[in-house]
Order: sequence, then C-alpha cells, then structure tokens
Amino acid sequence: MTKAIIGRKVGMTRVYDPEGRNIPVTLIEAGPCYVSQIKTRETDGYSAVQLAYEDVKPRNTTIPVIGHDMKAGVSPKRVHREVRVKDDAELADVELGGRITVEAMESVRFVDIVGTSKGKGTAGVMKRWNFKGMSASHGTERKHRHPGSICGRSSNRGTGKPKRGIRMGGRMGNERVTLRSLEVIGQDKEQNLLWVKGPVPGPRQGLLLIREATRLYKRKAAKAK
Repeated sequence: MTKAIIGRKVGMTRVYDPEGRNIPVTLIEAGPCYVSQIKTRETDGYSAVQLAYEDVKPRNTTIPVIGHDMKAGVSPKRVHREVRVKDDAELADVELGGRITVEAMESVRFVDIVGTSKGKGTAGVMKRWNFKGMSASHGTERKHRHPGSICGRSSNRGTGKPKRGIRMGGRMGNERVTLRSLEVIGQDKEQNLLWVKGPVPGPRQGLLLIREATRLYKRKAAKAK
C-alpha cells in the first residue's frame, strides 16, 4: 500500500549536512497510527486503508466511534483518515489493528504533506491577493488599499452581480493545503520524529497527513533512486 502516516507539527529547527550547509527542517511527530478499517471494492466500492491516530478519553468521543475502533481491536482514537490504494492487491500485507510507526517511512525520500493552513481572519485585497493598491499621490481620496470598481466585472447575463472567482476581500487562510515532493532529511525512531526540509502548512500541534510523494520532477526522481 501507499506509505502514509498521521502526525502533528512540532516546530522548525535546522540541521547541517556533511558539507556544513544549513538546512531548515520541520519536525513532525509521526504516529504511531493504527489500522482501524480496511475497505475493499467488494464491500465499499473502492480500496482504501483507514488510519487512526492519538488516544482520546471515551467521554470525549462518541459511542459510534468507540464501537468502530473496538472492531479493529484498538482503543478510541481522536483522528481517522483514509489512504486510497489502486486495488485490493495492495491490501494483502495490511492487518486490521496493525501498528504503523515512523519506521514505515524509512525508505521514503520525498513526501506529500496535507494540512490546514493558519487562519488569518478577514483580510483585504492587498494582503489576501497581493494587490498593488492605488497611488498615494496628490488627489487620491483615502482609496489607497481599496480594490477599486467592480462594476466592469459583472456577468454578461445582466444580473449586475460580479462573476465568480473575482478576487476580493474575505476570509484568508484556514484552508486545506497540500505541499508536494518535500524532501525527508531524517528521522528519530525513539521519539517518532520525522525531519522534513522546509515549512509545512498549519500552526504548531496542527494535524498533518504524510504520504509518499506521488509525483516527482526529473531532478528529484533521480535523487530518489
């Protein structure tokens, strides 16, 4: 199956390679996770593995979740995520209730990381979309950070409403973000830590889904080999 694990973002630090170069890395507490469900084409219409992560007190969850995890022989978990696979043949080595640790990512050189970006509340067009803004020269009347007129962006149906997708002020952040092909620098098996080059989405202690990269460019593909 596709190598994947759930974790939490710890923070950022730096490491030095053998040549003495400074590499910024993100520390991720990856796992341990448990296989809480195995889905096949015959029973569910598609093939997937459901991972469960982080213990939770029974009083802080629901009876259906407790029963669901009990079928897999694990204690109640806080987070459940699915990882799709191509066909049922990839599920042959997956065991219900099996434990997955950071050691499962030992041979992986590049990963895709899915997380939720930091929420920044309501923002204007200059912060949200990097608009230049109006000039600050003589004659501009307190419109320096405004988006300008939107009348010319209305639809052709005569409704007077702006077309969908017009860049305007609104909620910024708090969205699902996927960063592709991040390099794995190393791991600490004793503390279940994964070192990934560069930043990852979300705040500290934010939930992340780490999976083996599905698309590599030529340079990284050659490095992975």
